[in-house]
Amino acid sequence: MRRAGFFLLSVFMVFSGVRDYGIKIGVYSPGRFNAITDVEGVLVGQKTIIEGKRIRTGVTAILPHSGNIYEEKVPAAMYIANGYGKLTGISQVKELGEIETPIILTNTLSVWDAARALVIYTLKNNPEVRSVNPVVGETNDGYLNDIRALRVKAEDVLDAIKNAHSGTVKQGVVGAGTGTIAFGYKGGIGTSSRVLPAEQGGYTVGVLVQTNFGGLITIAGFPAWRYLGRNPLASRKGSCMIVVATDAPLTSRNLYRLARRAVFGLARTGGFSSNGSGDYVIAFSTAYRIIKGKFVGDTDFVPNGKMTPLFQAVAEATEEAILNSLFEARTVHGHMGTIEALPVEKVMKLMEKYDPAALSKGK
Repeated sequence: MRRAGFFLLSVFMVFSGVRDYGIKIGVYSPGRFNAITDVEGVLVGQKTIIEGKRIRTGVTAILPHSGNIYEEKVPAAMYIANGYGKLTGISQVKELGEIETPIILTNTLSVWDAARALVIYTLKNNPEVRSVNPVVGETNDGYLNDIRALRVKAEDVLDAIKNAHSGTVKQGVVGAGTGTIAFGYKGGIGTSSRVLPAEQGGYTVGVLVQTNFGGLITIAGFPAWRYLGRNPLASRKGSCMIVVATDAPLTSRNLYRLARRAVFGLARTGGFSSNGSGDYVIAFSTAYRIIKGKFVGDTDFVPNGKMTPLFQAVAEATEEAILNSLFEARTVHGHMGTIEALPVEKVMKLMEKYDPAALSKGK
């Protein structure tokens, strides 16, 4: 269990996104970086590709640890809230309950180039391998990005893996979120974390999202969509990829249960998984590894009766990660037009007027 470090590090916390504006989501506290990298060992790398007036895309890589992931697999699960997407590797993860490559997020038509990159990466580091299950998720950035140009190449994916690091994660218009749109505003990459108190295990749950979906934008319970002066029915399409990491020792079955609860966080922001939405959750644990078929590490598995705090933590972290992707984004001019950033100052004035209870003093 991870109990002591959080309080010692609290004075050094690094926040961005909604917390910079005094908005607190939920009751649990975030980790030092309020990012998926607060789960010890998790790394994030990104490659942003902006070229001329047409290309606005990129790659985001999430590594469960810095070692050889194929040799030291991590327990995992995937949940499909709505299956209009191109997530690779689902059947094998469902069958075996483990992930053996980095997780890659990119645009819809670049999934197969990204998968090829993961094969190249795995073969290079494992000379005897003849089969690999690459995990690649996507959302469609085809409005701001000329998606038919197939700009993302294997080397871009390898670059994102190579520059993966711990600590602060850049959010908004970056990596796989460079060309995405959420609630009719500029979406992108967002991240957040929660640390449970010692009496509930002291575990950390981290979430990273790629937001490209629609709905009725809601911020900390405040129905912002009512007051922003836009047609609420005009931005209902799109997808969201959610990656969940935890240091809690969970079986793949309970990781699946954890993944399902992440969608509650999406719903709290006003998303509802439209017909054409690809909403997927990938969850993994860093508590132990699967090496040559054996569990190595902390296998004092969290029992079913102790899962509730983790469920709440993942819902809170997902909600905040989605909002952070919007609050950290900027206006982008792209292939088919311009997508404005969320008018944050206007939102704050509206919240102060109509729902001051949603705001807190400071961070």
